[in-house]
Amino acid sequence: MTIADEADWDKGDGLLPAVVQDADRGTVLMLGYMNRDALAQTERTGRVTFWSRSKARLWTKGETSGHVLELVAIALDCDRDTLLVLARPQGPVCHRNTPTCFGESPPRAAAERIGFLPALERLIDARLATRPEGSYTARLAAAGPLRIAQKVGEEGLELALAAAAQGDAQVLEEAADLLYHALVLLRSRDLRLEQVVTVLETRHAAAR
Repeated sequence: MTIADEADWDKGDGLLPAVVQDADRGTVLMLGYMNRDALAQTERTGRVTFWSRSKARLWTKGETSGHVLELVAIALDCDRDTLLVLARPQGPVCHRNTPTCFGESPPRAAAERIGFLPALERLIDARLATRPEGSYTARLAAAGPLRIAQKVGEEGLELALAAAAQGDAQVLEEAADLLYHALVLLRSRDLRLEQVVTVLETRHAAAR
């Protein structure tokens, strides 16, 4: 059975509120409304589409600005009357040119800050794919897997030394360096950060 078949369209006179969340960062981006046609078009095209109550027509986010929402997944809540849409924004979400429709500085959960890591991972992917001149990531990749592994070892040692003899600011700087180089190593082997998270989650579940 599809989401459209399971949804209770009668409660909202044929409309369901759709909460849009950044698939990588976890940030709540906006709230829109979908009818059956909007949901079907979203699933068919891979671009989030709503029913515009003011225009009384289907409206694909970014149809004029180009700042579309690329669909990742859709889920229906337990009451079958609200949709959760995971998407990747291609530019500012709000017509005011802000990242979300909740102002310049909406409240953010701690997990949203960590959500920068997948964005950094995508940037590393782009550097590895295009190898732009002047890019440190490109130079490191060109040096080969042994050099990347060596850098991870060096950064790990520098973090340990900072923790033993230096202040918190230096520890944070070295930890950031280690995380970055670990991401480069993972991507050079075609591995992803989410796979590391899966390992951690599995270990946590087994330890309960």
